[in-house]
This record gives sequence, structure tokens and C-alpha cells, in this order.
Amino acid sequence: MKRHLILLGLAIGVHTAYAQETISPALPQDKPVFLTNATIHVGNGEVINNGTIAFSKGKITAVGNSVPAAGSDATILDLKGQHVYPGIIAPESKLGLVEFESVRATIDAREVGEVNPSVRSIIAYNADSKVINTLRSNGILLAQVTPEGGLISGTSSVVQLDAWNWEDAAYKTDNALHFYMPSLLPVASSGRGGASSTDRLKVAMDQVEQVRTFFREAHAYQQESKHAATNLKFEAMRKLFTREQKLFIHCDLVKEMLIAIDFAKEFNLDIAIVGGSDAWLIADILKQNNVPVILTQPHSLPVMQDDDVDQPYKTAAQLQKAGVLFCLSNDGFWQQRNLGYEAGTTATYGLSKEEALTAVTLNAAKILGIDKTTGSLEAGKDANIAISAGDIMDMKSSVINKAFIQGREINLDNKQKQLYEKYEKKYGLK
Repeated sequence: MKRHLILLGLAIGVHTAYAQETISPALPQDKPVFLTNATIHVGNGEVINNGTIAFSKGKITAVGNSVPAAGSDATILDLKGQHVYPGIIAPESKLGLVEFESVRATIDAREVGEVNPSVRSIIAYNADSKVINTLRSNGILLAQVTPEGGLISGTSSVVQLDAWNWEDAAYKTDNALHFYMPSLLPVASSGRGGASSTDRLKVAMDQVEQVRTFFREAHAYQQESKHAATNLKFEAMRKLFTREQKLFIHCDLVKEMLIAIDFAKEFNLDIAIVGGSDAWLIADILKQNNVPVILTQPHSLPVMQDDDVDQPYKTAAQLQKAGVLFCLSNDGFWQQRNLGYEAGTTATYGLSKEEALTAVTLNAAKILGIDKTTGSLEAGKDANIAISAGDIMDMKSSVINKAFIQGREINLDNKQKQLYEKYEKKYGLK
């Protein structure tokens, strides 16, 4: 009986393996590649028509209408007018930390406790997540893996989306510490026995002061030449105070963002606002203080009832006009696949197409601290490239045909594509 059960288990395992996509990371680039006759969207606002981009050993070597001739060992791909883009970057993602939101065992984004600066999201990143392949198919090649939970939830890291494990995926580790500011939005009482709006705001302000006190103690700890005992939480704050690491403050309201700016001034921190729904109201102040904004969920309703219903779509253009550095995020994991299309929406509401592209490529790279190596198609940067038959920001015309991460041509298959093809055959549509 036991033997029969083992055989049955093996049979089920084999069937399951064939039922899901099996995608191994690509091998390192072994010879130069030239992409010719392409419309190249550099990512910094520049567009090169009928251009060529060359890359070797994972790095871009030349971009333009006139590049050095390809050697006999090079691979030359004639794109016949297709569009070449920098790989889209997804900030503020739970990708690889959550597989099924309804199954607690697959959620590694949240740690217990209120103050956890020593938590590192990168070591929980699952490079085998089935969600990753759906993002790559839409031209998203890098993501910031972000923890949540409590007030100070730990550090995020940037990963490239073609890896065997988290060590292999790591692109920039521990790039930012995350502070989730309690909401200061007044709300109605929850009913009999419920806390009043005043009570909720008092609790929120007390929590803000709790974090401020923790920062002061951590800062004082850093000033000591010798410690009587090692404090791991304070030790985890060291790079923040030397500005080697950014503080990402998650907040939306004007009052919350002003507190965030006050934090930056008191402790001399390099900060970024995450959320920033009301950033358009204080764009001048954000500009004066060099505070960048990661706008989350552009496809959403406004925070306040008297705001324009399309305010979330317009905010990007208003920040662009004010000179505020910003990028876009979907603040989820599987939802990130739509990031390019959300950039397209901001182009409909005030941004130019190339400005919208920059918001999900070069601007994101600048805020995440990786713009020296990626974010645009320039010589010397990593060859993180997406090739589309149409506009990558248009849901109807965007078809990603090829993609490269650090020069490696990656597999663009995923489970959804396989199911589509399966039922095309079943119903004679193919």
C-alpha cells in the first residue's frame, strides 16, 4: 500500500511539474549583441529613431544612430522599427514576499513588533515566485522588495528578476529603511464604545513621538565611542545617520509629510515620501527640501471627498511641473505588472510619453539609488532592456517580444500565457 502511495505521489508531482512553467535563469551573456533599426527610448526623455544599441558582457557599449561596427562574433537582431525601452523598475513591491494573500504561510512581508530596523526583507525573497514571471512579461525587470508591519518595519532591497536565489537576485541590498507613519486622517467614531477621532489622532501622534524618541536614542548611541552593551536595533540605524541609506516614510496627508520633512531636518536624513497622495498640495515645499516622492497606486480614488475624482491621475504632472523628483508604484506584488499602463495614464493627464516612461525607469532608479547602473539606455550601464512591438505604456499595443537582464536574454513565459495557449488549442482559436 505504501509503495502505491509513493508511486501516486510521484505521478502527481510529475503532472504538476508539467502543468506549471519551468523557467531557469538565463546564462551569462557570452557574445556581443547589436539591436538595430529600432526606436530607442533612452529613459531620460531622449528618443532615437532607427537607432542601434550594442551590449557586451552585460553592459551597454554603444547607443545611437552611428555605433562601431559589429564584430564577426556578434549577434545582430534587426528589430524593424520595434521599440526598445529600459527595463521598468517596480518600487515598493511585496514581490517574492507574498505568494497567496489568503494563505498566511506564504506571507513573509510582515514581522511582529512595532520597531524592527534590523529586519532585512532580502533574505525572505523567493526567487521562484510564480508572480515574478508575469511581471517580466510586461517589461518589469527590477523591483524593490519592501517589508511592512509596525512603525519601523526594516530594510528593503532592489532585486533583478532572473535569479536562482535571493543572493543571486540582490541588485542593491538594504537600500532603505521604512517608517510607516500612523494615519493622521480624522475619521468618524466606529460606534458605541469606539474610539473618537480625537482619541485616534492622539494615539497616532503618540506613536510618532515614540519613533522620534527611538531615533534620538539611536542617534545618541551612534555618538558613543564605546558601548557598554551592543544594541542590535540601534546598530541597524548606523547607515541611516551616515546617509548611506535612505529613510522611506510612508504617508499621504500634508500634515504627515510635514512631519516627515521635520524628521529629515532634525536627524540630517536622506528621505523619500512613499504614498504622497496630497503631495501636489505642498509640491513647492518638497522641492525646496529636495524630498522625492514615490506615488503609489495612480489608479485610485482621491483621499478627500472634495478633491477632483481624477486627482490621482494628475498628481504626477503637477509634481513634474514643480520640479519634484518622483516615480510611480503600484504598492503590491502581482499588481505591479500594470505599472507601465499606469504610467500611460499619467501621460494622458499631463505628462509627455517620455516623462511618463522616465517615471518608471530613470526616476525610480534615482530614488532607489541605482541610477549609476540602470534606469536608462546609456553606455556603461547594465543592459536591462525590454523590446516591445508597440508602446510599452499602452495595454492594447504593448507586446514584449524580448527582454534582457544584465545582457542575459530571459524567458518571457509564464503560467497565464500557457493557459491562454492551452485554451486557444482546445477551442480551435489557434
